Formats: sequence, C-alpha cells, structure tokens
Amino acid sequence: MPIPLRQTIRVGAYVVAQHIKGVRRYPLVLMLEPLFRCNLACAGCGKIDYPDAILNQRLSVDECVAAAEECGAPMVVIAGGEPLLHREIDEITRRMIAKKKFVYLCTNALLLEKKLALFEPSPFFAWTVHLDGDRDDHDHSVCQSGVYDRAVAAIKAAKARGFRVNINATLFATADPERIAHFLDDVTDIGIDGITVSPGYAYERAPDQEHFLNRRRTKELFREIFKRDQRRRWSFNQSSLFLDFLAGNQTYHCTPWGNPTRNYFGWQRPCYLLGEGYAKTFKELMEETDWDAYGTGNYEKCADCMVHSGYEATAVMDSVKNPLKAAAVALRGVRTEGEMAHEIPLDRQRPAEYVFSRHVEDAVARLKGRDEPAKSVSRAG
Repeated sequence: MPIPLRQTIRVGAYVVAQHIKGVRRYPLVLMLEPLFRCNLACAGCGKIDYPDAILNQRLSVDECVAAAEECGAPMVVIAGGEPLLHREIDEITRRMIAKKKFVYLCTNALLLEKKLALFEPSPFFAWTVHLDGDRDDHDHSVCQSGVYDRAVAAIKAAKARGFRVNINATLFATADPERIAHFLDDVTDIGIDGITVSPGYAYERAPDQEHFLNRRRTKELFREIFKRDQRRRWSFNQSSLFLDFLAGNQTYHCTPWGNPTRNYFGWQRPCYLLGEGYAKTFKELMEETDWDAYGTGNYEKCADCMVHSGYEATAVMDSVKNPLKAAAVALRGVRTEGEMAHEIPLDRQRPAEYVFSRHVEDAVARLKGRDEPAKSVSRAG
C-alpha cells in the first residue's frame, strides 16, 4: 500500500476537523527547505541558482521544528537543495517524527548510502528519491552520468535496511510515454513503496526554460502513460483524484496554502514554486497573502502549472468531501480516453511580475552587513 493506512486516517481526520471548524484555508504539507545547496546542478532546477552567501546558509534544527509547530500540517516534506548536505538533517528528522509528523525526506540519493546509518525506519518516515525517468533520461535531466545507477543502488540499500522508499519523477516536454512506462515498471520491480509523478514547472531561475510542459501537453502525456499500466502495477503515493486531474478529468483550482514553504528567506509567497516575497511568520503568510492574485486563470506565471505542490492538496480535500468519487477513480483507474474536463480560462489573468531577485539582494546585503562569511561557510554541510 503506497500510502500507509495510519497516514490516510490521520490526514483524513485532520482535513475533516478543519472543515468542521469552518477553516477555509489550511496547510496539508509543510515544504521545508533547510538549505538550497546541492551536489547536482540540474538544468530544470530553480532552487540552486543563488550566490554562495545564500547557498552557505542553513536553517537550524530549532528553526525547522518551530516551522512545523507554527504551521501545524500533519505531513512534512524536507526538500532543498540536497537535504543530506545538512549536518543535522538526522536530528531534524528525528524531532519531526517525535512530534508524529509524517516525514518525507527528498534526496538525489548520491549521499544516501553514506548517511543511512544516521536514520532508523519508522512508520512516520520515508525516503523520496528523485528519478526523472530511466538511466539515460535521468542522467540527462541531472546533467551528470552515473547518477541513476547510484540512486538505484541506494534505493536497494535503504530497502534492505527496512526503510520505506518512494520515487519522485518530474516529467518534462521531452518525456516519451513508452519509455516512462518501462521506467515505472523497472522501479516497481526494484520494490519501491510508492511513486510520485508531476509535470515540471518553469522555475524563473532554472537554466533550461525550453522543456517545460503546458497544460494540454501535460494531460495528453499522462493519459498516454497511464493507459500503459493495464495491470495496475504502479503504486502511486498520491490521491487518485490528483492522478485523474493530471489526465485532464478534473477541473481544479490551485490551493497554494495547502503546501506552504519555509526556507532561509522565511515563509515563501505564494508557494513552493514562485518566490514573490516572504512572510516572517506562518500567520502573516496565511492572513496577508493575496491568494486570489495567484493560480491558473489569475496569474500569467501560473498558467501552465499542474504540479502536485499546488494541486495535490486540492485533490485531497475533494477526496474527503467526495469519497465515493475518489473511490470510483481508485477502483476503475484513471480515465485515459474521451473528452477532457473544461479548462480554466486565461483571458482575465494578470501579467507576470518579475520580482524574484529582490529578496536575494536584500539577504546578501544583510549578510554582508553582519560581516559573517566565515561563520556561514563553517555551517555548510
């Protein structure tokens, strides 16, 4: 079972409780980025293109735990950058688990075998290894050969030690459905516990801006992929309605507050994918962000987005409100033929504003003013 029953019950109860209390906007998953530094330089990544002064910064253990407490989401995804570069990542993870948070630790797996002994299997913990396709596709995506084989070896080592291991596959415009289907068969045979899939999103800071998917192409791609799983072998670590959405069968609006992001700059507005300002507190993020200014149909930058960090929370909330609909999709599988659900019109969206560098400039200026470069470097993992 890709999503453990304990997690399904806890998260479902949490969502129901929010509805009973009349809470309109609430977090489902905390996206925690304790650092931006990485040991890869992927062409489609928008998280590592920062000055060294920023890349050398780390959130402390206490800052990470405080973010989880402040946010209150039942799940925590620890991302980056490469989290295993953080010298205290094991302590961060233990503290989260001690608070009964369901923790997914994302990694490119280059350091996974070396770091495995620092962690213990737990029903509240899973590794999420990034694999963007088969050996050729993944190594091309991460701009380095041999990474796929090292990741697969690390997955097998983690499974041998009793850990739950998922993969996260981000697909771009060059993805071939037949090859992706074979890839998903291969990782299933390895024995992974769950699969997360998502279309790539056009980060402003990513070096490669040419190979991101538009919404129509996303739907066509996932229909072609899903129809190749006739025996229903693939176990997705995602809601059935989100997968149905990827195939063009649901019209969903983004809920960016469902996956709030905390990193070195603060609480990121409006979401994990766009950095257009930061709040000092989670309360400020929720109460002072103009949420209606973002999302497909509202903002040009969001026009093509169908990423899980924006829409999985929408699908989960829909699943709780309409369990029979979700169950029907789970039982019959995602529909891959026929007319697609209507698309959100874009005629009233506001034009893009390019403001992403301001917070970087301000942070670098503050660091220079504090004159702490030696201290920052010493904290690097």
